[in-house]
Amino acid sequence: MLQTTNRLAKIRDFNLLLKHGRSVSGSFLSLRSLKLPTAQKYFPPKENPATFQTQLKIAFAVGLKVSKSAVKRNRARRQLREAVRLMVKDGLIGHGWYLLFVAKPDILNRDYATIAEECGQLVKKAGITGRQ
Repeated sequence: MLQTTNRLAKIRDFNLLLKHGRSVSGSFLSLRSLKLPTAQKYFPPKENPATFQTQLKIAFAVGLKVSKSAVKRNRARRQLREAVRLMVKDGLIGHGWYLLFVAKPDILNRDYATIAEECGQLVKKAGITGRQ
């Protein structure tokens, strides 16, 4: 499970990401990303810009199009969370980003190793770098 400080939860943050973020797609996942230091003019006025641009917030979306069964959707969401959590822990994803991982229906046919590999490929494709 991701730390509470790394969860994208506020509606204003989702709107900022969806409006100004860039999208990268894979075979069964897509990633919407926003680099915060480059989007300073869209920051909320009440936030401190220095701390706002150094945060890392991540969200996961597995909708009804993936499966009508909540059990299957939750399993896919748990696998995504764990793959990304380990990437953050290993330093492959750096600070200063808003990320939204969106699952496609084909994710149900994949195992955890494939999902983790696809997450890594999308992160590299989007140009998200961590500490080296």
